[in-house]
Amino acid sequence: MSHHHSHLSDADDRTLPEFNTLQKVKRRFFAMRNGALGAQMRGAGLDYRVNFGLNIMQVKEIAAEIAGGEWGLSSHELVELATTLWENENTRESRLLAPMIFPADIMSMELAARWLAQAQNPEIIDHLCHSLLRRLPFAGDLWRFAVDNATTDLQRYGALRLLLNLLIIGKGDRVAGAEVARAELGRDVPLTKALASRVLEEIEAWD
Repeated sequence: MSHHHSHLSDADDRTLPEFNTLQKVKRRFFAMRNGALGAQMRGAGLDYRVNFGLNIMQVKEIAAEIAGGEWGLSSHELVELATTLWENENTRESRLLAPMIFPADIMSMELAARWLAQAQNPEIIDHLCHSLLRRLPFAGDLWRFAVDNATTDLQRYGALRLLLNLLIIGKGDRVAGAEVARAELGRDVPLTKALASRVLEEIEAWD
């Protein structure tokens, strides 16, 4: 259901299958952009080459249009669009939107692990885990894989964040989770400390 623009020849359309949809996404970003919020985030250390300053509700609104069928995209087209958006790592909103529209029943363990390892800051990790990863049927295996393969504090943060999301929905492994969280607290790393404490609080709330 893509709308052709008169300045594009048919040949262009054939070589750029995702052109119209991607342009449409960017137009939505532009329409909602908030320079002041973008500048505020930069001041807080969220440094992207492109930051439209959208709040999360606005990104979710765009995601609901796209994934809710308004744009008439097939699952295959949603996967292509989400992948293209995710690969655009320099644009904050592209990285936030990608996991919101990726069909959870199609994502593979390998791709999920790659995205979690590639997420470049806590904001992207938080929304990746909340929008997509916690809903995957293999999410329990994914967080263990993430713990075992974390080579940076940020990747450890990603593993803990996914664990916390799973615990909140009653799906996390509480015994293994407590062990991992305690070990992380013992490392005393500012980035992961509060998150490790929240994991332990969540586990204790169940006991």
